[in-house]
Amino acid sequence: MTQIPGAQEIPTANIPVTGVAARAANLTKVYGEGDNVVHALAGVTVDFLAGEFTAIMGPSGSGKSTLMHCLAGLDAATGGSVLVGGTELTSLNDKQITQLRRDRIGFVFQAFNLVPTLTAIENITLPLDIAGRKPDQQWLDTVVDRLGLRPRLGHRPTELSGGQQQRVACARALVGRPEIIFGDEPTGNLDSRSGAEVLSILRAAVNDFGQTVVIVTHDPRAAAYADRVVFLADGRIVDEVRRPTAERVAEKLIHLDELVAR
Repeated sequence: MTQIPGAQEIPTANIPVTGVAARAANLTKVYGEGDNVVHALAGVTVDFLAGEFTAIMGPSGSGKSTLMHCLAGLDAATGGSVLVGGTELTSLNDKQITQLRRDRIGFVFQAFNLVPTLTAIENITLPLDIAGRKPDQQWLDTVVDRLGLRPRLGHRPTELSGGQQQRVACARALVGRPEIIFGDEPTGNLDSRSGAEVLSILRAAVNDFGQTVVIVTHDPRAAAYADRVVFLADGRIVDEVRRPTAERVAEKLIHLDELVAR
C-alpha cells in the first residue's frame, strides 16, 4: 500500500515498475456508442521512464491528449490499466484519484490555469495550501530562482507576460516535487521566444532536478527538447524516436500515414 500524507491509503499494484514513472497497458478509451462510437485509444501500451522527458505527438484526433489525460487521472480509461509509479489508477475511487493528482502529479496546461486574484507566489503554492502542506522553503527558493521569478512573486497574472505566467505554472508544478509532470501543449499560447524559455525550464527540470516530464505537442521544435518522442495515429502508437531533432520529427509526422498502413 502507498500512503499519501493526510490521506486514506491508496492500493499499489504488485507489478515491478523499477525506473518507470507511468505506464499504460492495453489502454482503450471509447466515446459514444452505436454508429457514433469513437475509439480514441485502441490498445495503447507504453512506459514513461523516470528521469526522462517524453513528447507525445500525432495528428488531430490521434488520441495523444486522451492518452495523457488517462495517464494523469484526468479521464477514466474504458479498458486496460494505468499506473503511476506502482499505483494502479483504475483501482482508485474518485477521492483517491484526486489525492494522487494533488500529491504525486504536476500539471502545466496551455491556458496556464492561474487564479487571477492571487499573486504569483500564491499561485505557486496553491496546491500545497489546498493540501494543508507547507512548502519546503529551500526547494521553493530553488525553483523560484531557477525560473527567474523572484522579481515577479508579488504580481498577479494580468501583470505578467504569457511566458512569465507559464513559468509560474511550471513553478507550481515543480514545488510539490511530484513523481511526474504532464504538459498539455504547454507552449501552445506562447510566442517562439517564450515557448523556448518554458521548454528549457522543463528540460532543466529533468537534467537538474531529476524530474519526469511528459508533454503533448504538435510542434517538432518543442519535441526536439525531449529525450524521446512517441507518435500516435488512430489511437495507436505507430513509432517512436530517441534523441529527436526537429527535422527528424517533422519527417516522421509527414509519413505517419505510411506507418499506419503498415
